[in-house]
Amino acid sequence: MHYDRQGNAVSGASGNAVALFDEAVYAFNIYRGDPFALLDQALLEAPEFAMARIAKAHMLATSSEPGAIAKARVLTDRVRPLPLNDREQSHVAALDFVFKGEWSLAAIHLDRHSFSFPHDLLALQAGHLFDFLRGNARNLRDRIARALPLWSADQPGRSFLFGMHAFGLEECGDYARAEDQGRRAVAEEPLDCWAHHAVTHVMEMQGRAQDGIGWMIAREPYWSGDDNGFKVHNWWHRALFHLELGQAEDALALYDGPVREDRSGLVFDLVDATALLWRLHLAGVELGDRWQEVADAWDRHADGHTYPFNDWHAAMAWLGAGRMERVEELITRQKANAAETETGRWVRQFGLPLTEGFAAFWNGDFKQASISLYAGRFITNAFGGSHAQRDIIDLTLLAAAQRGGLTHLAEALVNERLALKPHVPPGP
Repeated sequence: MHYDRQGNAVSGASGNAVALFDEAVYAFNIYRGDPFALLDQALLEAPEFAMARIAKAHMLATSSEPGAIAKARVLTDRVRPLPLNDREQSHVAALDFVFKGEWSLAAIHLDRHSFSFPHDLLALQAGHLFDFLRGNARNLRDRIARALPLWSADQPGRSFLFGMHAFGLEECGDYARAEDQGRRAVAEEPLDCWAHHAVTHVMEMQGRAQDGIGWMIAREPYWSGDDNGFKVHNWWHRALFHLELGQAEDALALYDGPVREDRSGLVFDLVDATALLWRLHLAGVELGDRWQEVADAWDRHADGHTYPFNDWHAAMAWLGAGRMERVEELITRQKANAAETETGRWVRQFGLPLTEGFAAFWNGDFKQASISLYAGRFITNAFGGSHAQRDIIDLTLLAAAQRGGLTHLAEALVNERLALKPHVPPGP
């Protein structure tokens, strides 16, 4: 029997294959390198190595891309006939919930999985990402809090739990503890991009834009490498700090540079690019034909049912590019979505109001936009993204109130924002 770096038994492996698997999980932990290539090498060494395919399936599923989830299903189906231990069977069961459109059931299953296998780092990270994708702040924090006391100081990979815990603490508003935990994580593992970004979120939520830019610059070598899969998101965060300081030209330069220069087709990168363009638009920046390129990239991802958080961002890009017919097609698909699954409910309850609200804003119907977005902002925590990402709803709502002459609403929203960030101008 072979065991991974954290001491979990693995089926169908060889010594070399397990070493490659451990390297792949580490690459996933730091969002750097090519974990898929390492797992493919492991499968060449040991074709019946179940966890190698399971790890690939988790990495694909947590991307939230329709095509990637379809590939994850194929990989999982290839694992089913293999002799699996209890831990591996549990992983398959969690993935099956994702394929059914039940992200919360997948996350809850991995909660129970971690009760029995607390040192399964892949399960903790995949579960943490499922919590992020469904917007569950409490479990972003508590999934890791439940496991941390069971990890000894010399347990390989423990620092990554600090980074995940930091992000959960931040999303729950426990900013001081979040920053301490995030700094502790990067002190132990400087390449931990998730921990770095957790501290960045703290500074964003507290309106500490100057601190945020300093934090990003000081640690740039650790998070901005060419092989870093998280670099675009961190550049996006730096752009937000510049926008809060009224430095729209700097934010636009970051968009044209590291945010979009590679023309990435990955959904996570497209979400960041689109959200940054929308914020720049709200700030009155002339964007030229930038919308067109991003809108083209979205065409193969937005399907009206897999993950409405992504579809909503696709709608922003299509609106910016003047492709109202694509937005109308999406709204039609969202209205027709009758799937009795969690993602089906997300489409109807969250995705549709946001798409319609942003379309109304773009088309100058500010009163309707304010109605849709005011109601929508209180429920969107239930379907994905971070507080920083979802802030675009409030920014658009405020812009709609201001542009639509809804004076009392605008004043109320300004007061609300100043109470949270008294040193940040309360606008896009």
